[in-house]
Amino acid sequence: MTQVDALDWIISSVMRAESIAALCLLGHIMSNAIHNSEPHRAFNADQSEHNIRNKTRGSWERFVRAQQSLAGGVSSGLRRSARPYPLFYSSGKGSRVTDVDGNFYLDYGLAWGPLILGHAPQEVVRAVQEQLERGFTYGAQHDLEFEVAEFLTATIPCAGRVCFANSGSEIVQVALRLARAATGRSKFLKFEGHYHGWADEVLVSYHPSQAEIDSAQGAPIPTGAGQRPHDKAFIASWNDREAVERIFASHGEEIACVICEPLLCNSGCIPPEAGFLEFLREITQRNDSLLIFDEVITGFRIDLRGAQGFYGVTPDMATYAKAIAGGLPLSALAAKAELLELVAGGRVIHAGTLNGNPVALAAAKATLKSLGQDQGAVYKTLRSRGDRLRDSMEQMLRQAGYPVVTSGVGSVFQISFMDHPARNYRDTLHANRELYSDFCLALLDEGVLALPDGRWYISTAHSDDDVDATLAAVKRVILRA
Repeated sequence: MTQVDALDWIISSVMRAESIAALCLLGHIMSNAIHNSEPHRAFNADQSEHNIRNKTRGSWERFVRAQQSLAGGVSSGLRRSARPYPLFYSSGKGSRVTDVDGNFYLDYGLAWGPLILGHAPQEVVRAVQEQLERGFTYGAQHDLEFEVAEFLTATIPCAGRVCFANSGSEIVQVALRLARAATGRSKFLKFEGHYHGWADEVLVSYHPSQAEIDSAQGAPIPTGAGQRPHDKAFIASWNDREAVERIFASHGEEIACVICEPLLCNSGCIPPEAGFLEFLREITQRNDSLLIFDEVITGFRIDLRGAQGFYGVTPDMATYAKAIAGGLPLSALAAKAELLELVAGGRVIHAGTLNGNPVALAAAKATLKSLGQDQGAVYKTLRSRGDRLRDSMEQMLRQAGYPVVTSGVGSVFQISFMDHPARNYRDTLHANRELYSDFCLALLDEGVLALPDGRWYISTAHSDDDVDATLAAVKRVILRA
């Protein structure tokens, strides 16, 4: 029976009220019609979602429950974008994480970057356990503060002194306050697509749409409702020297600092073009402004000395968080000694009950000791494995006919379904995000966990066997697409 014949039979049967079966068949046909009218999902994503929902019922039940008491059911807004819904996890070890339903995943999200040594590395676990026995926090001084500070000042090129806080958002605020105090100026220049935390003044022009960009005509674009006015920020495009020159030509005497992600990890892992960081160093010095590198992601991830060591450009200040403590909450500002004298002397206020928390610093000491062995030799392996994973995935997808590019450095890289590499944030708007989302969902069904924004992280816990297993999963996803 064709669908047309079936519909004729259904209509006549329903009209005569003779067949309950007719009503059931009508529902089935209407369901198929609705399904077939939806956009095609790539990588067999519909089947993947069906499979994931069937094996993660515990996560779904917890997500429903969490939304009754926790805003959005998550503790950070970005986590809401996970498909088919945010999963709940019970444990992690090494390169793998386990959800509440007992499913194992090779983890390339790594808590959005902090787990540079993987989940629950024994050296960090031991250090934290030992410190917990001695006390959680003191609100006073202890040896770990200067021990970790000494490692940082000996390792980071710009670090004459350091100070501690608890999150990347906090430490960026310290850096901006310090820049204003040191220069006597109130404004700063940031780049479109760069993320410097969720505080009002810097959460501008982060991920605007093309329509918002066109409407703003260069003005800062707020990211959410309730933010205060943004008249202290100038916005430039990444890798655009002319734009930076124009802003300094018009407002150089107002600009306290330039702040940037030296590798644009939050919007495509876009590297600086040759000479661009050197240009930022020169133009800030020429205009008596300060240069701040936001190394919350790149710090202790792409190199022991961070992006400033990797690229060979030394800023006046740099902010750190994420990998610095291997997953525990800690952030640090590294700056030239004369700048942090403003904090030391009390002219610039820097306070916080949990600043210098001994548990977090115990984790940092253990993490940095592990990363620093043999003068950071582990980074060679990290970069090699990251490059092999990235290059192999790109090659496999290209051979299968997908337009795809990758970018990044070693242990942090981006996969984008587009036909040319991005030079700045606006270029990333051309990427096929729906296609990547389907790819990510299909990998999740294969036991590979990746972040929804296209970013991939690897840790020292990831092995060559893990990379091989991931590439095998990618092959299966492509074959069933």
